[in-house]
Amino acid sequence: MSTIISKQIIPVGSTFLHDVLAGLTAEKKSLSSKYFYDETGDYIFQQIMEMDEYYLTNAEMDIMRHQTEQITDVIAANPGAFDLIELGAGDATKSVHLLQSLINRQLEFTYLPIDISRHVIEDLEENLPKKLPALKVQGLNGDYFAMVKKAKTLSARRKVLLFMGANIGNMNVTEAKAFCKALRNELSAEDLLVIGFDLKKNPRQILAAYNDAAGVTKSFNLNLLSRINRELDGDFDISNFDHYASYDPESGSCKSYLISLKDQRVNIGDETIPFLANEHIYMEISQKYALTEIDDLAISSGFIPFAHFFDQQQYFVDAIWKAG
Repeated sequence: MSTIISKQIIPVGSTFLHDVLAGLTAEKKSLSSKYFYDETGDYIFQQIMEMDEYYLTNAEMDIMRHQTEQITDVIAANPGAFDLIELGAGDATKSVHLLQSLINRQLEFTYLPIDISRHVIEDLEENLPKKLPALKVQGLNGDYFAMVKKAKTLSARRKVLLFMGANIGNMNVTEAKAFCKALRNELSAEDLLVIGFDLKKNPRQILAAYNDAAGVTKSFNLNLLSRINRELDGDFDISNFDHYASYDPESGSCKSYLISLKDQRVNIGDETIPFLANEHIYMEISQKYALTEIDDLAISSGFIPFAHFFDQQQYFVDAIWKAG
């Protein structure tokens, strides 16, 4: 799990049921991490971000609080009006620092936050102008790429994209490369991407962030089984599953699983899912990167690595890439 800046509450419906059944009837069982965030999951994630072990939120906030002037320097180096597009804007807690800096420089720009949640967009459009009266904001509700395409129809100005919170880490390396290539295809030369990465560091520190002593992350993962019970007529016995996290320092992959503690059968609606003792459900990945790997990802995706901004502990980096 990365520092998620966009939390989608999925309504009960065929998509949720279809995805759950498809994942749990596959040869290697899995559940999609996008379904973590119901009301309970959102509350638990707020607890995770307050844990001593979970360093990511504070690390990127440190960058936003102390280095926005330098980031603004990079953005302002190319004169002229622009659109600032944030993918998965959430409540804009971090990006508000950058927005204030851009306003202070009297730069001409429009903030276009993108989020899958209509509620999030409505909240931003209502409340951000109260905090930043000079801000021009137009929310875009929908899928990242569909909304980036829409943003391009709204104006021909240059684009500066924000993709913060290490959300790129919710993809494996192959998926991340495909995602970044797709972003590049939507941009013009000289457009910028500001993108956050959690850096490789002491393996014990990384693992502790996803396997905390108090078991908050465990409850976060198990809540998805509870959600299936609540919304999809499931009958998971939560006590029959345990949380397991692993981190491979060579690949940088931090993965989370739920482990069946016994042979058992679980009913979801009209379907029955068998589990063997010690069988796992793959829940999510949180990919970590070395700086050289970040630069390689930029280049292989059609970007030019342009600048790096680190927190004081060197735990995290917000990289700026220029569309080549």
